[in-house]
Amino acid sequence: MSKRIGIITPGGDCSGMNACIRATVRDAIYHGFSAFGIYDGYQGLIDGNIQQMDARSVSGIIHHGGTMLRSTRCEQIKTEEGLGLAANQLMKNKIDFLVIIGGDGSLRAGARLSEKGIPIIGIPASIDNDIYGTDETIGFDTAMNVAVDAIDKIRDTAASFNRVFLVEIMGRKHGFLALAVGFASGAEYILIPEIEYDLDRICTELSQAKEKGKTSEIVVFAEGAGSIIDVAATIEHKTGIPARASSLGYIQRGGAPSARSRTIGSLFGSYAVRLIRHGSANELVVLESDNVSHIPLEIAAARRKEISKDIYALAKLLSM
Repeated sequence: MSKRIGIITPGGDCSGMNACIRATVRDAIYHGFSAFGIYDGYQGLIDGNIQQMDARSVSGIIHHGGTMLRSTRCEQIKTEEGLGLAANQLMKNKIDFLVIIGGDGSLRAGARLSEKGIPIIGIPASIDNDIYGTDETIGFDTAMNVAVDAIDKIRDTAASFNRVFLVEIMGRKHGFLALAVGFASGAEYILIPEIEYDLDRICTELSQAKEKGKTSEIVVFAEGAGSIIDVAATIEHKTGIPARASSLGYIQRGGAPSARSRTIGSLFGSYAVRLIRHGSANELVVLESDNVSHIPLEIAAARRKEISKDIYALAKLLSM
């Protein structure tokens, strides 16, 4: 009897998820498995919103952002009752393996589901790139490209009006995306939750740079680094330089996935099926030095990924 594989995309969406869904479904069917889409994330799983998929179910989705399986935020999955209801639905629908395509919260819930006897394969998908064990997550490259393109445009205005622009990047808890965006866009300052910054020193340096004839300054600001409005007001008050705050918001999540996000999504989805074919369970698919591999899901869920202080320091050196 063929294995029945459930596929779910709980939590925040990101570009490249559809490529991963497509690869997982088609690779599973090719190897004789049955694929089932679980709609609306963990809430949909608890409610039993599960439908069988075929190869045509995933036609024409590889170039679309978001997730065709949709998602919801589900507080119930954080409780023992919610986990029990989810596990019961999987057993009721005879799902042999659950493939979870999502971020850190979704994968932590998956690790807890695995403790209830549900075989899990996790796939890291998040614009934050904050999941332990993988160099890159699905969606990170697309979000970075969107933000860098926006900052390139903002810099034109900053130079024209002799202004400081603070550009807010998604990342309430972690600054991986902000650091990558700031580094790639040549930002003068990158403010992230992991590294303390001295606003007085920044103001002094901005004043000195203006005296030397510098016409624009870009500050990349992670959501979790404080209040961007307050920081902009302080800079303007202490330096006399007009400072404007701009939040890129949800445009970082959407849009057509980049070639890299599509490629990583497809490779991760196919590798998940490979793990299932070999009887592996409770693993996280990861990218290590451009090679797709896997690590135990419980390790990924329990450990915290560290920011690269070397890249942070190099970004500052190159921005002078």
